[in-house]
Amino acid sequence: MGAGAIGVAAIWTLLKIIAPVLRGIASQISAARRREAGEEVPIVERDLSPALVLGVIVASAVPIGLPLWLFLRDTALAHSTGGLLLFSLLFILITGLVVASVCGYMAGLIGASNSPISGVGILVVLTASVLIKVVFGRDADSSQIPALVAYTLFTAAVVFGVATISNDNLQDLKTGQLVGSTPWKQQVALIIGVVFGSLVIPPILQLMSTAFGFMGAPGAGEQALAAPQVSLISAVAQGIFGGSLDWGLIGLGALIGVGVVLLDEVLTRATHGRVSLPPLAVGMGMYLPITQTLVIPIGAFLGLAHDRWAARRARPETARRMGTLLATGLIVGESLFGVVFAAIVAASGREEPLALVGGGFAHPAQWLGGLVMIAVLVWLYGRIRRVSTTLERSAPAEADPRGSHR
Repeated sequence: MGAGAIGVAAIWTLLKIIAPVLRGIASQISAARRREAGEEVPIVERDLSPALVLGVIVASAVPIGLPLWLFLRDTALAHSTGGLLLFSLLFILITGLVVASVCGYMAGLIGASNSPISGVGILVVLTASVLIKVVFGRDADSSQIPALVAYTLFTAAVVFGVATISNDNLQDLKTGQLVGSTPWKQQVALIIGVVFGSLVIPPILQLMSTAFGFMGAPGAGEQALAAPQVSLISAVAQGIFGGSLDWGLIGLGALIGVGVVLLDEVLTRATHGRVSLPPLAVGMGMYLPITQTLVIPIGAFLGLAHDRWAARRARPETARRMGTLLATGLIVGESLFGVVFAAIVAASGREEPLALVGGGFAHPAQWLGGLVMIAVLVWLYGRIRRVSTTLERSAPAEADPRGSHR
């Protein structure tokens, strides 16, 4: 049901933004032609030439196709290597263009954390599974089904990579445009960043797998990392190839998605955007576990309280940004510590290498750790308020966005 709801939400999002995406592409091509004709264009419109972009896309087919080919040659699908490989490359090219447009546009508009990767990803897996089954899996025997499922997920994983990279790239390019930088220089740096990222991320993922494992994967233990999105996507692919997917539930979820889309449009228009019901958020809430979604509204209320406090300051935007920096630091800090802790676990071979007392203290330690974390957050927030007050005293007030001055 969650897959059906979020699928409808993703399609609706695509339909809503396809026009500005096409206008952006047309604008970039027009600017490139004017530059080639010798016309001076603003710095923020100086992108890499379309021909060079196309060349990078074609060159990328080699590092994409090689691991797919290496995967196929050692499976029961070796006899269909050429056809499957050609299909995957064309599928990645076409769907990658659409996915990059949707996710990148949303990331540039409202931030990467709001980009509909999960919804778009479910559509990608559904489409890839159906096409591969129709074209290559109609006569497959039971021994080939697991290989087809794995290869479908492998192909979809590349498209997921396209989506996440587009998120990062569009946020960087948006920031560059705000400060007046030259896009083509940023784009060269982003290409280099993708290369180095592809060298760094696999060892990190292998480290996490060695230290903890991923829930649902072979060898995963009690401390395995949760992967609800991956589990859902894997279940969808297995259900399509195995014939066990309950299309009735997907259809019911799609109807719920249609209802939420209609309700969101009515609320948005009736309240002039003050109240809404984002369909993607509803779909994510339907399939993500409560342990992962409960903290989101808690953080939203904390953020709302901080924004209201910031609005009463002499420099409201500065105070608001300080809160954003704190939240960003918490996210990055948790991620970095997670990698460091995984390295300690992998090196020591123990699930709890930092434990100083016996297992009987495990339950009190959770409450104690929570209280310490709250105390640290309160201290950090107090520091933010003091810094904001100091900035207010040392600089003139900012213009209020509603027209007055505070």
